[in-house]
Amino acid sequence: MKANRGQIEKALDAAGQGSAADCRFFLLYGPDEAGSTTLAKRLERAMGPDAERIDLDGPTLRDDPARLADEAAAFSMFGDKRWIRINGMGEESLPALTALLEAEAAGNPVIAVAGALKPTSKLLKLALDHKQTMAFASYQPDAREAEQIAVAIAREGGLRLSSDLGRRIADLTNGDRTLMAGEVEKLILYLDAAPDRPREATGEALDALSADNPDSDAAPLVNAVLGGDLRGMHRELGRLAEAGTTMAAVLRPLLTRAMLLANIRADFDDSGRLEGAVEAAGKAVFWKEKGVVTRQVRIWDATGIARVIQRLAQAERASRSGRGLGDLMVRHELLAIARQAARER
Repeated sequence: MKANRGQIEKALDAAGQGSAADCRFFLLYGPDEAGSTTLAKRLERAMGPDAERIDLDGPTLRDDPARLADEAAAFSMFGDKRWIRINGMGEESLPALTALLEAEAAGNPVIAVAGALKPTSKLLKLALDHKQTMAFASYQPDAREAEQIAVAIAREGGLRLSSDLGRRIADLTNGDRTLMAGEVEKLILYLDAAPDRPREATGEALDALSADNPDSDAAPLVNAVLGGDLRGMHRELGRLAEAGTTMAAVLRPLLTRAMLLANIRADFDDSGRLEGAVEAAGKAVFWKEKGVVTRQVRIWDATGIARVIQRLAQAERASRSGRGLGDLMVRHELLAIARQAARER
């Protein structure tokens, strides 16, 4: 069944208190994959830290369609709660989901984060129509919602964030939950905040942490990567390296453009009018860039741009983790994205 936000949150929070008899399967989809991931964490919290989690993916379910129903009906080896998480679920998983819903018993909840799905998706139709499923689509929050999300994330980490600063962070990240969490995390570390020692965020601190993001300088690289121009991408990477720009600094403008393409693509898929979808984006598309953005929307379908956003977000988190992945990983991701765009042109 199709759920609203209140229904899906209530069901996920309650899933750890009993069996999955009423709802065997939760499908979280839509262009805002970070929002879907945030919802999925509610089930993880509800199940508790001692619960056994089984991780599956689309290729595994394609090769063994009975696996999902078997895992949903199995008991934990340790007698604890048990739940199943599916990453990257697509049409190849339709037989597995059908088997799960037709099984006589399934005591362990199953949750899947699927990204953007086409309206014609058979997997989506099954999840929307069946009484033992709940499906919820996450879309990028509007400006007011994004501001409130930023403030709430900060509050959990012991940081008092004013509405003005919350709005600035939302604007800076184009409302993406993952990037907002990253910006807030940087502020928390910078100000040494924690739940037991709250701190007040300041505009000066945000300015200091955001000073190294040369969005305008990165624009040619953004267009080269998302437009499949491999030669132009290598040229721009060399130019930015000579200017001393870190690879981590180019990820935000890339993510901003990718999320813009995702929103326009969703509008285009619904209306069938590409020019109208670009115009509906308003000032988010600079007038000189309309032609470039239009071509990029044609290159990337909803599923493809959702995967780009996921890869860029993972690279952005890795670039902040200090785990030695650094510039090499970012370059690898940009090359993979540009090659895919080149194949789709």
